[in-house]
Amino acid sequence: MNRKLLLVLMSCLLIVALVGCSTPATQEPAGEENGEEQAPSEQVFINIASGGTAGTYYPLAGGMADIWNKNIPGVNATAQSTGASVANINLLRDGEADVIMVQNDIAYYSAFGTEMFEGDKYADLRGLCILYPETIQIVTIEGKGIETVADLKGKRVAVGAAGSGTEANARQILEAAGITYDDITVQYLSFAEAANNLKDGNVDVAFVTAGHPTAAIQDIGAQHDVKLVVVEDDMADGLIAKYPFYTKIIVPGGTYSGIDEDIKTVAVQAMLAIDAGLDEDIAYNMLKTMYDNHDRMKVAHTTAGEKIKPETGLDGMGIELHPGADKYFNE
Repeated sequence: MNRKLLLVLMSCLLIVALVGCSTPATQEPAGEENGEEQAPSEQVFINIASGGTAGTYYPLAGGMADIWNKNIPGVNATAQSTGASVANINLLRDGEADVIMVQNDIAYYSAFGTEMFEGDKYADLRGLCILYPETIQIVTIEGKGIETVADLKGKRVAVGAAGSGTEANARQILEAAGITYDDITVQYLSFAEAANNLKDGNVDVAFVTAGHPTAAIQDIGAQHDVKLVVVEDDMADGLIAKYPFYTKIIVPGGTYSGIDEDIKTVAVQAMLAIDAGLDEDIAYNMLKTMYDNHDRMKVAHTTAGEKIKPETGLDGMGIELHPGADKYFNE
């Protein structure tokens, strides 16, 4: 055996010896470290912008957060108390919220850059679903001689706070009846202020946009015989043709003391909106799990939660749907 071959054989024997003496690495099971189960590699944080803690939006947002945390792997959702619709639009656009609760008319104004969003269009705003109706209630007191919207001409009318969604509703409904602010005495008053002024006789009629029954109207009824002004079908049809976020609704007789007959009117809708950039699968799963856990939504808020159903999930949807929502509703 020559010297060269001997050196090669000795090198091979040395390598085998070294490999045999090495200590094998211990492998941990996938997804565990030191015996503890690990969270998914990437969590998705979902901040839900709602409204005041005493309102309807906030408890519903809490119910949604609970559903999504329990049913969508990797999601960490929380409900945030906010200033509601207009504030929520700005939070979503600024990236400080991922899902917002908002009136569909406010969402419409934002998506198309009108009303309080004039010149400030949010082109990437997308609809997730409609939740429940917020009724336009035109409230007066017996003895004022007001039966129809046309009868508001020449009256003292509380139209909501200046620049509010209620004020826009009032202006649009008056327009459908051929009435402008020049034809009435305008009072820019909040719900509570309008109720007090109706009771004191300082205004003749007030516009209130809220789910019925509304506490402010019940409060008026404790001292006076209240009336709700009817919005007839032909007027409602014209309104909806111009402003697609409105829907027809009936306030059932018995909702308020002394009003036994059903009252026709219109409503805007509380809805969920998101940014166009939100992941399609996340949006789809948020919708699916929310609707699949309807009982949890009713626990969050009995009256509003009962009305959150896929059958009405597109009623009054005046803005473009997110692809994840489109996928859900097309199934």
